[in-house]
Amino acid sequence: MQRIMAKIGVFDSGYGGLTILREIRKQLPEYDYLYLGDNARAPYGTHSFDVIYHYTLQAVQYLLEQDCALVILACNTASAKALRTIQQRDLPIINGERLRVTGYGKRNVLGVIRPTVEVVPAITKSGHVGILATPATVSSESYVLELEKISEGLQVTQQACPMWVPLIEAGEHNSDGAKFFVGKYLREILAKDPQIDTLVLGCTHYPLLKEKIEGWLRYHEEIEESEFPVAIHTEHIQIIAQGDLVAKSLADYLQRHSEYRDQLSQNGTCVYLTTENADRFAQSAEQFLGLPIQARSIQLGN
Repeated sequence: MQRIMAKIGVFDSGYGGLTILREIRKQLPEYDYLYLGDNARAPYGTHSFDVIYHYTLQAVQYLLEQDCALVILACNTASAKALRTIQQRDLPIINGERLRVTGYGKRNVLGVIRPTVEVVPAITKSGHVGILATPATVSSESYVLELEKISEGLQVTQQACPMWVPLIEAGEHNSDGAKFFVGKYLREILAKDPQIDTLVLGCTHYPLLKEKIEGWLRYHEEIEESEFPVAIHTEHIQIIAQGDLVAKSLADYLQRHSEYRDQLSQNGTCVYLTTENADRFAQSAEQFLGLPIQARSIQLGN
């Protein structure tokens, strides 16, 4: 049976994964992409493990049915809560059924956490690292566990930032309210560990706040010395965003795994899908991509 050429699927619970897609397409523009945002059920970060896994599996199955050879979970919450279970429990079944019934090549699902943490040991000088993420990603401790696997002796401090994604999704990331909540969570994480010299943006939405985060770290007039046990200096803190790192990791993965690379079609196209209103999605997506798009609405399971 002739094999249908496949696409790369990119999934997020909302819009943040578009920051990952943007960087992937910069580095690998030749491939065909299918982006799916589950905006109708976003954000995922406040849901339970079971709900996040169920929603993520539905999205993965849909993308595989649309002939995606690889699916990138461009969502830290999904990567933290659902990726391992899908890889270990569901993919063997999916691959077995598809290979038996259709003759397609193998499928795989990749996340964004591992490519991010791999660069941390080379960046931090103090060995004190901060993770800014959604409540679900923080509670999973995925970043802590992955960093422990690759480097001993790092002091990792996490900070949940529950207001950041709603602000970004509402288009308020340049507002005074965003400035307030950026300062709030940065003060809280630095109060826990004033020696942090590296901050990981552990959510794909957060690059839209990167300028505000950098501004607060450079010009933090609102900090009061009484908030911290010792004098702190924040202007040297490095910020790690994920897009470029995930794109480089995917390029390396395809270079090492010809069984996936050889399945992929190369027409340089990208189709955008959402579980929300397509026009609303397209309008909001422009602030993440910097260009106009067209989208199509679909429904995922129950």
